Amino acid sequence: MAGERLAIIASKGTLDWAYPPLILASTAASLGVESAIFFTFYGLNIIHKEKIKHLKVAPVGNPGMPMVFPPSVKKTPLAGQVAGLMESLFPGPPQIMGVIPGMTDFMTAMMKKMMKDNGVASVEELVELCKEAEVKLIPCQMTMELFGYRYEDLIEGLEPPGGAATFINYALEADKPMILFV
Repeated sequence: MAGERLAIIASKGTLDWAYPPLILASTAASLGVESAIFFTFYGLNIIHKEKIKHLKVAPVGNPGMPMVFPPSVKKTPLAGQVAGLMESLFPGPPQIMGVIPGMTDFMTAMMKKMMKDNGVASVEELVELCKEAEVKLIPCQMTMELFGYRYEDLIEGLEPPGGAATFINYALEADKPMILFV
């Protein structure tokens, strides 16, 4: 029986939701905790060869997202005034803004810029870090079939596709299993 195991279920495939499972698993692995991430439903986007390159932030249905503009935007005269006005009027983006054409791309670009400016690793870099730390990256077989994905559509270095029972058994084989759903 294994000692401690962290088993994470990644079911969301947006840019902002790609970070928690990758950061938690790589951190746990660096602390000596055997870790695995089970990518199901839209979480498969995180390990899909093409979709990983185009992950976006979804402002609709994300009320916790603050309306924050990068400092570089605030330095320009007109953009800085608009950014200041928007931040003072809306502490978070109003849901209606999410349906404005181009808003998803705008919010995604802002998030990527803030991450780059603050030295945050990209999703691709975190996936590689997980692989180097021997985190098991397990694609969900049922979801692959549902979405018509082939194993070849996914990035290299993954575990063979598995089902829910395989993943649950992985977690429960540990003396101290920890299961997170993110």
